[in-house]
Amino acid sequence: MNFPEKPRSQTAAFLPLCWLLLKILQPGCSHLYNDRYAGDKVIRLTPKTEEEAYALKKIYHQLKVDLWQPSSIFYVSEGTVTDVHIPQNASQALLAFFQEANIEYKVLIEDLQRALENKSSLQTQRNRRALPEYNYEVYHSLEEIQSWMHYLNKTHSGLIHMFSIGRSYEGRSLFILKLGRRSRAYKRAVWIDCGVHAREWIGPAFCQWFVREALLTYKSDPAMKKLLKHLYFYIMPVFNVDGYHFSWTHDRFWRKTRSRNSKFHCRGVDANRNWKVKWCDEGASMHPCDDTYCGPFPESEPEVKAVANFLRKHRNHIKAYLSFHAYAQMLLYPYSYKYATIPNFSCVESAAYKAVKALRSVHGIRYRYGPASRTLYVSSGSSMDWAYKNGIPYAFAFELRDTGHFGFLLPEMLIRPTCTETMLAVKNITMHLLKKCP
Repeated sequence: MNFPEKPRSQTAAFLPLCWLLLKILQPGCSHLYNDRYAGDKVIRLTPKTEEEAYALKKIYHQLKVDLWQPSSIFYVSEGTVTDVHIPQNASQALLAFFQEANIEYKVLIEDLQRALENKSSLQTQRNRRALPEYNYEVYHSLEEIQSWMHYLNKTHSGLIHMFSIGRSYEGRSLFILKLGRRSRAYKRAVWIDCGVHAREWIGPAFCQWFVREALLTYKSDPAMKKLLKHLYFYIMPVFNVDGYHFSWTHDRFWRKTRSRNSKFHCRGVDANRNWKVKWCDEGASMHPCDDTYCGPFPESEPEVKAVANFLRKHRNHIKAYLSFHAYAQMLLYPYSYKYATIPNFSCVESAAYKAVKALRSVHGIRYRYGPASRTLYVSSGSSMDWAYKNGIPYAFAFELRDTGHFGFLLPEMLIRPTCTETMLAVKNITMHLLKKCP
């Protein structure tokens, strides 16, 4: 991506110096955690002017540093908050540059390796494999999650049916849980997916929590009993199975899928930019090394293709699409790719308002809500827009906790509060499906 020429200024004058100091930052191969993040920092930048935002874009593009929030240089703009992961060998030079250029910044995480060791579930010494006492308040590996799915399929056959909709690029099964009482031949359904982006571990944790709560409360909670009687839930705890596995074994902050590109050494595609709705337009990258790479063509990723095929096949009875991401504390609905208002805005807006209100009632956590393009940023090729365009009237994307203090390293002690509040929001949205909306 070539940025338009801008007038040279004090800020721009520092760019060549910064680039020379930081050439060592070119990305290399991923390897085991093994102290790879020692001394790395996560900082928050707030460009106050268009010129400062342009300077940051230039730096990010040249150095390929890891943007945490937003996910791409496309979204860096005047007045927006930008969280960036900086390797230890570059932090001193970059911070000096920001000070000299008068760009406001705050250190969110002083030492990323230490934060990983303190907060990552890889360090949690608990019994994860005793499935009858499965611990929902820790993060689980892909193998553990799939073992849990198999276990529930055997022990709760009256409410749960497990099946595969295909295989990932690396050959892993794409498992779905169908949850609900078999009370009638035809029932409306809700699709829920988590773990589209590998490093967002709180997503799969919530998908598991949702199933747990449904199984625990459907006999005692009238609302849950009603939902499981009148609706089916198709739940995909880990959408991006290859990427999620890689985030546990090699690179905690991996985002994309793991497909290979024949012309580039970089791997993976952003599974939330690979859908056939304004594919590879604004907010997506055509370069395979970028975190928002849209892929060589729509539905190029077998994971995306499998889910799209399933949703197309069942679009007549799937009435809601819910996708769980992190982090930002937002509830988003279409459109992402343009600023236009959706036809059923009043119904969707009402559902979002009630969901956010219910969520806040639990722990007082505030969520912003609204159309994704205005509330977050413009992006093309998203699953939410695709679902809406393909006839699913209620399409939402959650950005779960937090707003940057922990970022992708949300501690396990916050799994319970995050999931309990989100549970209320999801129940509100799905109950909305059972009511007539003008």
